[in-house]
Amino acid sequence: MSTQERETLAAAVEAVRGSEGVVSVVARVSGEEQPRVSVDPDAAHYSASIMKLPILVAAHRLVERGRLDLSREVPVHDEFESQNRGRHFRMDPEEDSDPATWSAVGRTQPLEALVQRMITASGNLATNLVLDEVGTVEVAAVLADAGCSDRTAIVRGIEDYAAREIGLDNVITADDMARLLVALAEGRLAGPEATAACERTLQAQEYREGIPAGLPPDVVIGNKTGWITGVNHDVALLRAPGLPPVGLAILCTVPGTPEEREAGIARIAAAAWASVVG
Repeated sequence: MSTQERETLAAAVEAVRGSEGVVSVVARVSGEEQPRVSVDPDAAHYSASIMKLPILVAAHRLVERGRLDLSREVPVHDEFESQNRGRHFRMDPEEDSDPATWSAVGRTQPLEALVQRMITASGNLATNLVLDEVGTVEVAAVLADAGCSDRTAIVRGIEDYAAREIGLDNVITADDMARLLVALAEGRLAGPEATAACERTLQAQEYREGIPAGLPPDVVIGNKTGWITGVNHDVALLRAPGLPPVGLAILCTVPGTPEEREAGIARIAAAAWASVVG
């Protein structure tokens, strides 16, 4: 990476981070031990909807092993058991970006549709329904097989605030998410069919204002976004002509508006990509 590229990436990161925030950026290239880009790689961030990425992989691994049937109809309900034993919680439709799944409450949906909407529409209700089928143990196995550190943990469903009361929360690092994406691309997490299914779902993502907005049009991008108040993340598996697969993770826990953070992610993505290809 040249001095000019380092300064460009540093400027992009600083513009988003400001004086109070935490911005982490990691780009890993398949086949390389060390990351091409690394800015605060091990800082712990609240996962927001990035937690849906390992759930996606876990679901397709279970399908591959004959333990899950995506064509099976799943009852759609909005009340769930907490990871805090003996507690239950009910989800809030106002906190969800996927009204389609909520419209099916009291009926059933194919598990395949729930898996798809968990990623492409970032559906929260869909996520908890899928997580009930997959289980946190399988999600942890995906993270372990990808070589993620113990700084990353996906241990509860969305809106399971009772679990948070006993110290269970979903946290990630940029380096672990980049590792996860590269491991997926290399076929180390699942077989060819399951891997391809995960990539197709990521490439069908509806939210493209972050990493995809900052990259050239010839890059094939499968990404997953996540956001809550004060947080916007985007992680992506990138395939470009003449390059091995690239895992790029940009995590932003910073002040400002969601629009400002998304624009900042796009700016960081452009600078990070220049470092990767340079």
